[in-house]
Amino acid sequence: MLTKVYGSAVFGVEASTITIEVNIDKGIGYHLVGLPDNAIRESNYRIAAALQNNGFKIPGKKITLNMAPADLRKEGSAYDLTLAIGILVASGQIKAEHLEDYVIMGELSLDGSLQPIRGALPIAIKAQEEGFKKFLLPSQNAKEAAIVKDLEVYGIDSIAQVIEHFDNDAPLERTIVDTRNEFFLALEHPEFDFSDVKGQESIKRCMEIAAAGGHNIILIGPPGAGKTMLAKRLPSILPPMTLREALETTKIHSVSGRMRENLGLMAQRPFRSPHHTISDVALVGGGAYPQPGEISLAHNGVLFLDELPEFKRTVLEVMRQPLEDREVTISRAKFTVTYPSSFMLVASMNPSPGGYFNDPSAPVSSTPAEMQRYLSKVSGPLLDRIDIHIEVTPVSFDKLSEERKAESSVEIRKRVTEARKLQTNRFTEIESINYNAQMGVKQIRQHCALDETSKTLLKNAMEKLNLSARAYDRILKVSRTIADLEASEHIQAHHITEAIQYRSLDRDGWLG
Repeated sequence: MLTKVYGSAVFGVEASTITIEVNIDKGIGYHLVGLPDNAIRESNYRIAAALQNNGFKIPGKKITLNMAPADLRKEGSAYDLTLAIGILVASGQIKAEHLEDYVIMGELSLDGSLQPIRGALPIAIKAQEEGFKKFLLPSQNAKEAAIVKDLEVYGIDSIAQVIEHFDNDAPLERTIVDTRNEFFLALEHPEFDFSDVKGQESIKRCMEIAAAGGHNIILIGPPGAGKTMLAKRLPSILPPMTLREALETTKIHSVSGRMRENLGLMAQRPFRSPHHTISDVALVGGGAYPQPGEISLAHNGVLFLDELPEFKRTVLEVMRQPLEDREVTISRAKFTVTYPSSFMLVASMNPSPGGYFNDPSAPVSSTPAEMQRYLSKVSGPLLDRIDIHIEVTPVSFDKLSEERKAESSVEIRKRVTEARKLQTNRFTEIESINYNAQMGVKQIRQHCALDETSKTLLKNAMEKLNLSARAYDRILKVSRTIADLEASEHIQAHHITEAIQYRSLDRDGWLG
């Protein structure tokens, strides 16, 4: 008897429907074909034990299972439940009507209970697109899949529940998620808040500008100045994610298996902070079966690289292309996977190996030559993609001991959100640009026009501070963002003046 059961395979952040054909005939043997990997080939042992422990068995006949399309490589243990149900129906041990309406996925334990799977959200989206009505999957992944409208999602704890449902029409409890309600509930309570930071008003202003325009930023300062503390609070002032952004982010984390159990939609922007010993593959993604790297897990959020010069040169250089294109493409001999990677880069570093500026009173003083050599570990092309360079100095005792509460992240985020709305309206007709940091040369010339006073200011600054030519466009972009924070239609002289301050750490002149 021939039976067809439906599952799904995930490639990148998209899913493809897999038809599992089970044929039982005279003879003996178990033949699994259709390019399965080792985890799928081993499934017959898990299936046999799970069925036996639930009062069923794999029939002693010739069983042929084909995973179609046969030229598409399948991987992972999530097909256990799909294969098991196919065998039970094909062998006549259970009856199953309307099997064509279901997508079934789940990894089996030997007692028949189900383990969570990866990629539940992309699978649910594909199932809904292809007209499937119901999706059976482990209960740990049910909320994640239930985000998708017009698809009935049922969380299952064991194969026994599925057998009862098909064989005896036992009802299953549908998982229903109010996506919009869950999304908006999670927005107003950031884990880290700027009100915790004492002093550093100029740096907070910098972070606000970076958040408003989506600008990459590097913080340079001695140990204990507050660089990491400030960076961790940046996501709390970024504009709330749109539902589309939340879905994109959830898909990536779902595919990588990093979704927290029983979590539906990710409403908070991600914050990723990899250690400086990370490999280039772990950062950008890859492997024999390509998985998202840290830059993709930070999509629509923040990637924080602490102690930037300590990262391997090759690791930093592979970021250059994703920073420009906002996506990373991983190619293999037979297929290519593209992961989105639109993130804000926040980097921090000490000014020298000793950790302090050229200050005789510092615990470990460094010469200008040592500082320049240490900074040169970060390449010019990478610094070229960072819009704001800012010097962070230690907080005085008076500031630390103040009782006055600093401005909260919620208040700062209101200003940032208003500035982003202006940018969204400005770039409505350009799909690839959402905020100022993404502007190209054409948009800079169009939206960053300067009056004569501003031109003179910028010219003098570039000559006196010995700023590089690449700083020119960066200053204009940051000026545009500062103007947006003030709801100013045109860039004015004081916007240019402030933006110039944030390039004082430019490679050619930050030591003086």
